[in-house]
Amino acid sequence: MAGSGLENDRRFVKPDSVQYSNRLALCCAVFACGSIASAEEAPEPGTRPAMSAHSLSAAPVVDGDVLGDAAWSDARPAKGFTQIRPREGNAASQRTDVFIGFTGSALYIGVVAYDEDPDGIIVTDSRRDSDLDDTDAFLVLIDGLQDRQNGYIFGTNAAGIEYDGQVSLDGSGSSFGGGDLNLNWDGSWSVRARIGDYGWSAEFEIPFRTLRFGRDAVQDWGINFQRNIRRNNEVAFWAPLARNRNLTRVSEAGTLRGVEPPAQRNLKVTPYVLGTAQRGGELSGTETESDVGLDLKYSVTPSLTLDMTYNTDFAQVEVDEQQVNLDRFNLFFPEKRPFFLENAGTFAVGVSGQAQLFFSRRIGIDEDGNVVPVDGGVRLSGKIGPRTNVGLLHMATDDVPGSPLGNEFSVARISQELPNRSSVGALFTHRGGGERDNNVFAVDGRWGIGDHITLGAWAGRSDTPGLTGRDDAFSVEGSYSSAAWRGSLRYTEVGEDFNPEVGFLSRTGYRNVRAFVMHVIRPDDLWGLLELRPHASYTGFWKFDDFHETGFLHVDNHWVFRTGAELHTGVNFTKSGVLERFEIVDDVWIEEGTYDHSEAQIVYFTDASQPFSFELRTNVGGRFGGNRVSIEPEINYRIGETFRTSLSVDYNEFDLPVANGDFSVALARLRLSYSFTPKTQLQALVQYNDRDDTLGTNIRFSWLRDGNSGLYLVYNELNERGPGALPTGREIILKYSHLFDVFD
Repeated sequence: MAGSGLENDRRFVKPDSVQYSNRLALCCAVFACGSIASAEEAPEPGTRPAMSAHSLSAAPVVDGDVLGDAAWSDARPAKGFTQIRPREGNAASQRTDVFIGFTGSALYIGVVAYDEDPDGIIVTDSRRDSDLDDTDAFLVLIDGLQDRQNGYIFGTNAAGIEYDGQVSLDGSGSSFGGGDLNLNWDGSWSVRARIGDYGWSAEFEIPFRTLRFGRDAVQDWGINFQRNIRRNNEVAFWAPLARNRNLTRVSEAGTLRGVEPPAQRNLKVTPYVLGTAQRGGELSGTETESDVGLDLKYSVTPSLTLDMTYNTDFAQVEVDEQQVNLDRFNLFFPEKRPFFLENAGTFAVGVSGQAQLFFSRRIGIDEDGNVVPVDGGVRLSGKIGPRTNVGLLHMATDDVPGSPLGNEFSVARISQELPNRSSVGALFTHRGGGERDNNVFAVDGRWGIGDHITLGAWAGRSDTPGLTGRDDAFSVEGSYSSAAWRGSLRYTEVGEDFNPEVGFLSRTGYRNVRAFVMHVIRPDDLWGLLELRPHASYTGFWKFDDFHETGFLHVDNHWVFRTGAELHTGVNFTKSGVLERFEIVDDVWIEEGTYDHSEAQIVYFTDASQPFSFELRTNVGGRFGGNRVSIEPEINYRIGETFRTSLSVDYNEFDLPVANGDFSVALARLRLSYSFTPKTQLQALVQYNDRDDTLGTNIRFSWLRDGNSGLYLVYNELNERGPGALPTGREIILKYSHLFDVFD
């Protein structure tokens, strides 16, 4: 489905822009498995399986050879996986054995993924955190606090990649705040894998200090396993799930019994050194600079973590993907910086990409997308007691010359988890240190009803000197999700002077209605289809004087094939109400008025697990009183699991009934990646914008040790090729960080 565009006054914006906002309000197993031959036998419907963790006398050698490691000889494996795809409820087509053991310092997981056709095992990537959907893979969910809402996911494929993330709010991922899987969390752990004539196997070593768990000497944890068999387009789980669920459904995990974690003592110190050389652009010569900084992580309790950072640096983070701005509203760029992404779900409140009460890109990035040095900060996050989540954050940055805004940022968050995916919470944000202070106060809540219904709401108010208009905002939402039907309904209001300066707003002063409904059909035998997904959605924005600013009705069907290919055939009915004329591109003005149009939408992509794959997204129809053709092709190619490349183009051609209204805009993006090992990679991102005639290059070499620590060599180049452009700007960055585990 498509959504309404977001925009800034710049046609082509780098990071972060303009106003931001949000606002909150309170609205509200025993496992049975039988004998296994080549295929597994599924457990009884409705049961939650359980297994025991084995106390290991000696740690396994983490090399992927589970069958040849004597450390696993006395451990009893978990078996009996159940498909959700392609045959929901059937036993998995291949046998999987999972062993779990522990020593005084780490949890160990050994998996043997038996396969009758080892030559058919598909391995598509060896980069850290690369997508596991298009490869044979194994993943584990661990809920160490057994709160049935939060946890960690660790995964790998037959190349032995490290894939990890944080799950919050039972993986709900609702738009009224947080949830789902944060893949930008990177823990300290290791895994090795190998392929043999039996299939493939892997061994995980996860230090207890990487996890969060309770205080008891002997504990039960929530746990679930997922296996992907890509050539069959097969996904199977140990604790069975409905086909509309995935591994982040913490509340439906099985149980791991008898874990004996050590008393938690965790202090990690990660210093870094950095050297930078720059030339070109506005510089008259070559400038060099060196710097040092420090990150510290301390476990106050096994479930509460203190993070401190001094002279924080994010030089190793990939540059933003550029966006073409062809509307009136603020562009949204996702956060990529690791410090802010860890435990990000704790602070999340609002409507993602539309009205977020806390948006960490407001810290250390100015309104034009330029980096502002971060002097340092502190964060306390985690759990107090079994169900109370807390988050405290304070950061300080350098002053931005000429800006009246402050450089002190504070956020306080508390939420109380309630049964069945429910919670109630509050949030406070503050920006100070400049000519004026800004505060936001908010509350939020969610209520899970049965297995399928979730209600939620948030409401908040901002306090900004000089703004005297309506400074409140709120949203209420209900969603339904079952195997056959999915739907949601949301209503949002944002006042014209609601001003969360540590948040994000796509626009201000509006009422918004969003509705969505989808029916999921799984035919037994029809044209090679796995699913049909007919659906419709509507999004509308009105000003408070009832002026209809945006309308978007989308009617579509997704044709999902068993091969992994998909075809989307849709039509969109759009309304654009323009209150003030604006410049869509240089010297092309859209006049005041209301523009009603329709357009056809076709999306097609082939099986992404193949060495060569292709995507195409097209929209053809009316726009601002004229015509628009939007084409977004993408070509992907890989050699084994080590080399990948993709080339994409975002092309828009307009024919508008205004002066200079016949124009086109194109953005091309080339990605290259080569993995020497799962921890040593070379990546490049090259982007070209034809309207500004700029070519940007970002090349990164990384040699990782623990998590994100290690050696980085980064090259950045910006070539502005238009008339009067500055000389090409070039930058080389060398950064090395090392994680010291003080108590290890």
